[in-house]
Amino acid sequence: MYYMLYEMSHAVLGPWRAAADATRLFYSNPVNPASHTSFGKQIAASAEVFERVTRRYGKPEFGITETKVNGMAVPVTEKIVWKRPFCNLIHFQRALPEGKSAGPKILIVAPMSGHYATLLRGTVEEMVQHGDVYITDWIDARMVPVTDGSFDLDDYIDYVMSILHFLGSNTHVMAVCQPSVPVLAAVALMEARKDQHAPASMTLMGGPIDTRENPTAVNKLAEDKGIDWFRDNVIMNVPFPHPGFMRDVYPGFLQLSGFMSMNLDRHIVAHQEFFAHLVRDDGDSAEKHREFYDEYLAVMDLDAAFYLQTVDAVFVRHALPKGELMHRGTRVDCSAITTTALMTVEGENDDISGLGQTRAAHKLCVNLPEEKRVHYMQPKVGHYGVFNGSRFRAEISPRIRDFMLSNDHSMQARRKPASTRKSIKA
Repeated sequence: MYYMLYEMSHAVLGPWRAAADATRLFYSNPVNPASHTSFGKQIAASAEVFERVTRRYGKPEFGITETKVNGMAVPVTEKIVWKRPFCNLIHFQRALPEGKSAGPKILIVAPMSGHYATLLRGTVEEMVQHGDVYITDWIDARMVPVTDGSFDLDDYIDYVMSILHFLGSNTHVMAVCQPSVPVLAAVALMEARKDQHAPASMTLMGGPIDTRENPTAVNKLAEDKGIDWFRDNVIMNVPFPHPGFMRDVYPGFLQLSGFMSMNLDRHIVAHQEFFAHLVRDDGDSAEKHREFYDEYLAVMDLDAAFYLQTVDAVFVRHALPKGELMHRGTRVDCSAITTTALMTVEGENDDISGLGQTRAAHKLCVNLPEEKRVHYMQPKVGHYGVFNGSRFRAEISPRIRDFMLSNDHSMQARRKPASTRKSIKA
């Protein structure tokens, strides 16, 4: 019912958005004398702000067509190399010079938590300079017909294992935020089976491995409400005419409301500043605002089975750190991990996954040798800064690359461990 009301309100605002866009064009056209006045600029700015805050944002593009390898420009082509109903695997193919090493094979597992995989564009742009990069591109659940079945946490783990089999041995997997749990579970299951395709290393970044450690507002909400509250209050049917008509989902617009409410004052100020930038003709600052919110406001629906199972297992029952997480009848035992190297990365000011929640993975991997463990805490960054931004590029990414190279099977014979790597005692 609420989903239908949301769709109806969006449709009702359609003519107003069109009128606002026409007004913006009229008052920003340099041929119009009013466009050079303070009044005209304020009208144009108001019209653009209204149109943008009432718009539905579609899936963004990665738009990565070129990278630099050792200072040389190299073309990049996106190619879907693996497909399932709820996920495509994108390969960022680089046209490297003949004889040039492709570097480590890197699988980036993007979060399925409301935003599209393009939220990790900065992560991909950085890593593609140094390795052969693949990323999971999760599909909006409202675009998946109900005939394709549901998708839950067990399916997520299966997808990760299937992709690792597709990519083959000596793969380095990076899990950003939410997928830290299913990736760790997948690796544990593969190691328990002595699977030859278990990754050479895994890097878990800002993930909720054990939300009992330094719980955040997000974690406390899940515990306080309980799984029945989420089932009764946030699960809705996809309305007609979307391809996923009648699928049970956690709608993206509800997830976005939660994101926005956590820092509402900051978003209000950002839009006030955007208005001021437009009036002052500060094009660079205005464009930065557009780029950020074009990505931030683009959201996708999650299949209800996946969302509820994740909330229950990860945030309510803490099944993985308690040793109670089951995958299709098999208990996930992280002590089986003995060969896949483990790196955890946290941000000092992370208000989504608190300090210690990701590092907790080391406590679970009790049989992993100390020389295969690394933990890094980045000062002065929040959740987003763990995988994007200047500190990610300058301080986090180099450590991840060194960790991968130090554990790459094809490089171990030729490379000594770098002095920057530090073992930790879990």
